[in-house]
Amino acid sequence: MHKRVTFRHLLLPYLLLLPQLAITIIFFIWPAGQALWQSVLIEDAFGLSRQFVWFENFTALFADPHYLGSFHITVVFSLATALLAMSLALLLAVMADRLIRGASGYKTLLIWPYAVAPAVAGVLWYFMFDPSIGINAYVLQGLGYDWNHQLKGGDAMILIIIAATWKQISYNFLFFLAGLQAIPRSLIEAASIDGAGPGKRFWTIIFPLLSPTTFFLLVVNVVYAFFDTFGIVHATTDGGPAGATSILVYKVFSDGFIGLNLGSSAAQSVILMMIVITLTIVQFRYIERRVEY
Repeated sequence: MHKRVTFRHLLLPYLLLLPQLAITIIFFIWPAGQALWQSVLIEDAFGLSRQFVWFENFTALFADPHYLGSFHITVVFSLATALLAMSLALLLAVMADRLIRGASGYKTLLIWPYAVAPAVAGVLWYFMFDPSIGINAYVLQGLGYDWNHQLKGGDAMILIIIAATWKQISYNFLFFLAGLQAIPRSLIEAASIDGAGPGKRFWTIIFPLLSPTTFFLLVVNVVYAFFDTFGIVHATTDGGPAGATSILVYKVFSDGFIGLNLGSSAAQSVILMMIVITLTIVQFRYIERRVEY
């Protein structure tokens, strides 16, 4: 039997919902509506004249090889960032869960990167890999590899993947650690008594019980890689060299605010929104079936 919450005044529940509804409408629904409207227009750089062109902006985008190249770049970047950030965070969470002495200090140090702004994280890694003064570039040159992310597209992609992964590890670590601490120790001890080794205990007991947390973080990390990494790319590579790191969210900015092609930029933002919505639906529709609650 479920207990229902009742309010004495009919307006009270609506008043309680009003602040959140106002925030959603002002900062999410209204901007999305504006983007949809601008995506079917061609406007001049100053917004003084506009022409309704239906879907010409979308047609031009899918005929543009540079935009199609951004799709490939975004897929590689997003998959690498999500997989690395989740894998490393899970490894660190398992190590922190086993640690007894100095555990609080270890966990605090791992959480710190999440407080760093994306642009600051990008600048930090930029200087560490700077071909002239960067300590990491110096080490790589000593090992025989001539690192230069300013000229080599592959090096630039690796750099933004490292910076984006480092920024997101702390967030994933918190959830994985909470999930590990929620697993009953009796299950692990029983498996240990039955002769299961650490590896078998992890893959047959711990990891399946972490599947709800893993699924949640998968959705969050995909959205993070598509949207929240703009600051890292902008501060680190500016989409270069030669567009090698121009992911979709950065191309929306560069075409809209640098190229002043407002209609194309709005169409790109609509496509990016639809991609993320589709990925989220697919994840909930198919991947969630494998989740064990």
